[in-house]
Amino acid sequence: MDFTPTEDQAAARDLAARIFGDLSTHDRLSAAGTGTDAALWKTLCSAGLVAAVTDVGLLGLVLLLEEQGRTTAQVPFAASCVYGLLAVAAHGSPEQRERLLPGIGDGSVVVSGALPAQGGVRAGARGGLSGTAPVVPWLRDATHVLVADDRRRLWLVRTADARCEPVELTAPWSAGRLTLDGTPAERLGGDHDGADHDRVDHDRIGHDRIGHDRVDHVYADVVATARTAFAGLQAGVCAGSLARAVTHTNTREQFGRPLAAKQAVQLRAADAYMDTEAIRLTAYEAAWRRDEGLPYAAQALTAAWWASEAGQRVVHTGQHLHGGAGADLEHPVHRHFLWGRQLDAYLGCGSEVLQELGELIAYGEVET
Repeated sequence: MDFTPTEDQAAARDLAARIFGDLSTHDRLSAAGTGTDAALWKTLCSAGLVAAVTDVGLLGLVLLLEEQGRTTAQVPFAASCVYGLLAVAAHGSPEQRERLLPGIGDGSVVVSGALPAQGGVRAGARGGLSGTAPVVPWLRDATHVLVADDRRRLWLVRTADARCEPVELTAPWSAGRLTLDGTPAERLGGDHDGADHDRVDHDRIGHDRIGHDRVDHVYADVVATARTAFAGLQAGVCAGSLARAVTHTNTREQFGRPLAAKQAVQLRAADAYMDTEAIRLTAYEAAWRRDEGLPYAAQALTAAWWASEAGQRVVHTGQHLHGGAGADLEHPVHRHFLWGRQLDAYLGCGSEVLQELGELIAYGEVET
């Protein structure tokens, strides 16, 4: 394995770091409240960073999302790239790719995802969808939503055709409640039941299951991709939280000595650093394997487990090392705490993804 970024990946990462660092500031985040920073989103799209994901792959996206996480930038970058750009590029029909990818790349089309499937949405005989997705991150910004029905088939729905109501989450993700009532929808990959699976390597993504039955492999691939990408986002959130804690403990003095000189502080920070590196490296491995066409289902679950279990430890540490300041809701480190706690349960908490990983191992579906 070689996780060294390519020249294009490194260039995209460095550009993202500059844009997020310059524009996702404490004052701008405070002004945005719980909404999206529209000007920042426009800048990212104009710089070609969304469209670039097609070329830099999932590993490149993970690198970009790390930079977003460091600053907790409030833009639908992860959602639109995962549920829009990568999902349509990998599994969309030729007509869907031609129609949707240019708009997703320039930001005029924003896609969110009503995943994972929870059985609340059903497809009618004529293709309309009915049901409710209680929480859809970035729904308030989306023009389209990738919806999983009760059979784990994926459908694209225009938000203009559905009812969308604002919902507040732990993190400011512009979320909403999606209500469908015979809403028009198009199947990702087309309206056929078999041909859209032809482009998916079943052995590469493993087999998601309901009970003991194999289910839609397109769904499994999109969820594995999303878990990998959001683990990368969590790595950035944790790195940003830890960086703030290091700065604080090096400048804050107690009894004439910096807090960072205390062994207990050093050990706590060292544990957080190791946890952050574990999240980062497992996300890199899963992303690299997908880009290389290798099996990666188990690696995606491993990255998601680290993002959940270690992620919450790190953001708690970051807040704790700030002492009383960490309890201030207006302090920048508190945003990292909120994002970390939101991400630790998104797409499955640690115990849930660990159960899925155990089932993969039990059924002999973990490949190297």
